[in-house]
Amino acid sequence: MRIFIPVLALVALLALPADAQSPAARRPDGYPRSYDATMSEARAEGRVRIYANADRAELVPVVAEFKRRFPGIKVFYADVGSTEMYDRYVRETRARQYSADIVWSSAMDLQIKLINDGYAQQYASPEKPYLPSTAVWKNMGFGVTAEPIGIVYNRKLVPAGQVPRSHQALEDLLRARRAEFAGKVATFDPVRSNTGYLYLSQDFQTTRDTRSLVEAIAATRPVLSTSTQPMLDGVASGRLAIAYNVIGSYALEQARRHPDLGVVFPQDYTLVTSRIAFISREARHPAAARLFLDFLLSRAGQTQLARHSLWPVRTDIAARRLPAGQARVVRVGPQLLVNLDRLTRERFLREWNAILTTGKDKP
Repeated sequence: MRIFIPVLALVALLALPADAQSPAARRPDGYPRSYDATMSEARAEGRVRIYANADRAELVPVVAEFKRRFPGIKVFYADVGSTEMYDRYVRETRARQYSADIVWSSAMDLQIKLINDGYAQQYASPEKPYLPSTAVWKNMGFGVTAEPIGIVYNRKLVPAGQVPRSHQALEDLLRARRAEFAGKVATFDPVRSNTGYLYLSQDFQTTRDTRSLVEAIAATRPVLSTSTQPMLDGVASGRLAIAYNVIGSYALEQARRHPDLGVVFPQDYTLVTSRIAFISREARHPAAARLFLDFLLSRAGQTQLARHSLWPVRTDIAARRLPAGQARVVRVGPQLLVNLDRLTRERFLREWNAILTTGKDKP
């Protein structure tokens, strides 16, 4: 069973009892006077419980700043894989067990399904006017980040002149060096990872040429992963030469510490995805959940995210961004439900397995 670790315990400041903290919170500038009641209710609740798949280390400074602004509220954070998160949250909610107040996941399609199935509550966040229209759905689902999906490579194994800067260039490289790259190319496994399924299905929706690229990947007998970190570790160490469809913000952060790790965002198009957050319909601490969600979407919260590996969704925050013509933003909305249709998914994964099997059989 997943053990909940209070993030506040990881930061000395946050371990102080509520009455030893700074004075009561001040209402954020520009918020309505009614927000005073929300803050009072949140302080009475005293805690908020979050299911998410962002690294806990990334959230520590965010939570520290939240605690500084809103003392007296404990934050309990469970780092859970996207599929496990979905299954666990649904199971607990149906059984009327204590579950998350906020569900925050990079599996955009699963989040939209939960919202569509009635698991979220509406909330008109005061921060909504400052968010892109592509980042909000029904005042329930809020895209918190804008994370590009890219290619990573080992600089010693892929010379500068061969670095693929488009999807076609990647395909050409893999076909030209198929034997050398055998067993040294990685990507998400869409069968075991809903995040990987999302990325690959978006690729196929973007261009029919994706099938040819997947065939080139399959011919290298790829290493299939359920998360980004093992792929980054493999490329940084030289065990892998290239990894496709990795979360670019994490890759850039790791590249700072590993000079052999290169990161490319394809110039023909780069998927830009978001970690969607919603407040649970059955939240035990709804006021504290509103406070934390608003903070994530605020200038202060988004600035904290920008200082680490999670790119902010707000465009009024100083942060690295892709050119508009390069970024293919995956919109927060009901179109994400299409690929979760059971027959559509089964057909897609049959095609994936067929390509993979055929590619592995090639001499």
